[in-house]
Order: sequence, then structure tokens, then C-alpha cells
Amino acid sequence: MDTGPVGGEALEAARREKLQKIRQLGLDPWGGRFDGHEPIGLIRQREKEIRLIHPGDCQIGQPPEEQGPRVRAAGRIILQRSSGKLLFLNIRDWTGQIQVLIGQRQVGEKNWALAKCLDLGDIIGVDGELKHTKTGELSIFADQLHFLCKSLEPPPAKFKGLRDPELRQRMRYLDLAYNEGVLERFLRRTKIIESIRRTLASEGFVEVEGPTLHAIAGGAAARPFITHHNALDIDLYLRIALELHLKRLLVGGMERVYELGRVYRNEGISPRHNPEFTMLEAYQAYGDYRTMMDLTEKLIVEAIRATGQELRLPWAETQIDFTPPFARRKYDDLLVEFAQVDPTDPVSVAEAARRAGLDPTGKHPDVVKNELFETVVVDRLSGPVFVMDYPAAICPLTKRKADAPHIAERFELFVQGMEIANAYTELNDPDLQEELFRTQLAGLPEEESMARMDRDFIRALRHGMPPAGGLGIGIDRLVMLLTNAQSIREVILFPLLRPEQE
Repeated sequence: MDTGPVGGEALEAARREKLQKIRQLGLDPWGGRFDGHEPIGLIRQREKEIRLIHPGDCQIGQPPEEQGPRVRAAGRIILQRSSGKLLFLNIRDWTGQIQVLIGQRQVGEKNWALAKCLDLGDIIGVDGELKHTKTGELSIFADQLHFLCKSLEPPPAKFKGLRDPELRQRMRYLDLAYNEGVLERFLRRTKIIESIRRTLASEGFVEVEGPTLHAIAGGAAARPFITHHNALDIDLYLRIALELHLKRLLVGGMERVYELGRVYRNEGISPRHNPEFTMLEAYQAYGDYRTMMDLTEKLIVEAIRATGQELRLPWAETQIDFTPPFARRKYDDLLVEFAQVDPTDPVSVAEAARRAGLDPTGKHPDVVKNELFETVVVDRLSGPVFVMDYPAAICPLTKRKADAPHIAERFELFVQGMEIANAYTELNDPDLQEELFRTQLAGLPEEESMARMDRDFIRALRHGMPPAGGLGIGIDRLVMLLTNAQSIREVILFPLLRPEQE
């Protein structure tokens, strides 16, 4: 097992000795404000400003002399090597990395004394001329150094590195600083979220913030985290969904509304589940689930484009083609195709469930059907594919089809066997909603059932909620797909971990 960066008393002592030498040079080893520096990515783009000086006068075998722009950069030292009176560094910021060449004669004695105090992991600033070395590598030829922060711990070993997944997640700061591609993935995540907000704004949606602490754990069938409010002496729940408060806003006249925020479910941890995750929920008055299908497709396609990628993306050993329109398949048709079962016949479904290793005893036929779907169908959906028209009995917040009340106007978007989005034509009949809530909660103990019945939401519906479409997208899973990450922990900066053992 990778034990991560091992400092050791001798290594730390050596670094602290250099720290004292920096102080003796009259410099603050923890640095300060450093204005005027450019991102390294932009500095690299200035390579085109380098000019040759009298190229016709160069002797045979000698490289032409160059003149480049003056630049100022700041970054962490990730590579260091010396050659007599020359020191070569690679520094990195969040836009890229570049080589810095420090010559004793070029920087002067004080800067050279500072250069000899540098360690891997230190953060420095440099002023100098942007040119190429004799080997053609783009470099900053430094003439002034600025010390910005001393690293008292050495970085992960150069070749072994920080590889253990748990250590990478626990020490995400090192994972970001030293493991190739990690910082870029999380910056891509921010672009995806920015794109989602931009697309929703272009469609006339407004962003709101609902409460994180709920008096009732409603909106989804999930186990909540429970806390206690001392002043009111009541138990409260970390929200498991955003839905019911957003629908209240539809009643109040906010016709296109969304929230993009954290939700919490006191459930298991896996490559596709984290107890704390990011959810988008959006509601559009006078729409339906097909409206939300079109919106979902647009959100994803625009997010891919915002990251500068093509619509055909790598995924493990294969590729996913997000070129619209996405496939649209009916739930029952997929059961026929993959389970070879008549979905309208409960006996046939129960027999297929037993063949799949499921126990249908004492369960509602639609529950058995959905367990069969999740066992036999879901993992075979490469997608992206919208699965439409679910059994009504498992969709308590969804409007039924007018000509087929046993079917709910609901879709789920699946990609590579993962559910990414879930959407409904929203139920706005208060009497039916109350009846379905009671049915959904019937199996719970009476005290818990009463605690999870959101009576105020029913009251809001009685005042009239316009017909609407509603959508939920799991942002972390979407980022997984758009950044080729095989675990949800690779796209959450600080996933939940067991407490660190001493």
C-alpha cells in the first residue's frame, strides 16, 4: 500500500534549516502579495512574441540568439535539477507549467543564495525573459526571484507518487498539486456547472436557495440524516431532495425555477454513491416530461461544448456518443427485449423475477417489475437513452397518462448503466397526491409515517399548482461521464471517509 508522502525528521530538519537561511537573507519565508504575474498558460501562448536577433550572423553549429518578452510568473516547484552555476526548475500553476532557468551571474548573489534554499514543493515568483534553451525548451530566463511560501513537507515520491485512492481523497491537496490530470478534472467540473447555470438562464429559469434543514424528510424515499435544534427542541433532517420546496414556488408564481445544491442521504458508499452529493432540480410551469427531456439534452450537450470536447467522449475502454437526439425507449419495451417477459402480466413478471434471483413474495406487482428492470435491463443500457413511461405505482409524485392511468409520465436518463436524470410530468391533484403519500408511507411505523407526511405541501397544492414538468440531474454522475472518471469519489473534492487513524 502507498503510504503517501513520508517526511521524516531529517528531511524536515533540512527544510527548516533552509527556512532559517531565507529569513537571514531578510526575506519572509511565507511570502506576501505578488501582483502583476500572468497565468503560466497565457505566458506559454506568448511564445510567438520571441524574435531572432540577427539570424544571418550566427556561426555554424551555434543556435541563433533570441529576444523574448518580459514575463512574471508564480507557481509551485515540481521539478528541480542543477548544473554548476545553473539551476533548472519547473513551476506549475493551475493553468500549466513552465521551465525556469536560473543562472548565478544573471540573478546576482542574493538571488543565487535564495535559489540554493529552494526545495520541491516551494512556491516562488520569477521575473525574466521568455526564450528557448539550447535544446529548444520554452523557458523563463530569470533575473529576479521572489519567495512566496516554504513547504516543510516533501512532495510524494517522484515515481511512486500518491496512488492509494483513499490517501488521494484524504489528502486531496496533494492529489491536486502533484497527480497529473486531477486539477484539470475539477476545473472541468466548474465549467460544466457554469454551463448548466448559463443554459438554464437562457431558457428563462431563475436560481433559488431552499432550506437545507427540513422539519419533514420528504421528496424522496431515502433515509435522512437527523440532527436536533436546541432552541426549538425539535429534530430536523438534512434534506434528501429539493423537490417539495421548489414546487411551492410554482404555486407562488415562479414559473421557471431551479436549485443546484447539496443533498444528503444516510445510505451506502460505492463508486456511484456518496452520502453527500450535488443535485440539480428544475421545474417549468406549463411543461411536461417531454419538455424536460428536451431541456436535459440541451443541458448535457452545452456542458460538453463548454469544456471544449467533442460530443463523442471516451469512457473506460469505449466511447459515448452524446450527439442529439438521444434515444427514447419505453420502459415496457425494454423489459420485453431484455427480460423476454410480458410486462402486462404479473405472473409472467414474477416468474422472470425468480429466474433473475429475486423474491417477488408479498410485493406489489409494479415493485417486482421495477426490481426486474433494475436487475436485468439497467446494466445493458449503454445510452444515452431516455427510458419513458414507468409503472405508476412506483411514482407517487407523477401525473398519470390520461389514456393509461397505470403508467406515469416519467423518464430516467441512463448512460453506461447509470441513472443520470429523473423527470416527471408533475402531479398537481392535491387529493390524489395526499392519497399517494399515504400509500407510500403505509409500510412505515405510524410515528415515522406522520413525521414524513408533508401536510403543508398538500395545502399548497390545494391553492393550485400549474401543470408542470420537473427534472432532477445528479451532477456528480454527470461529471463522471463527461470527465471519464470511473468513481464518484474522483469528481467530489472531499468525499466522505472514515476518520483517519493515528
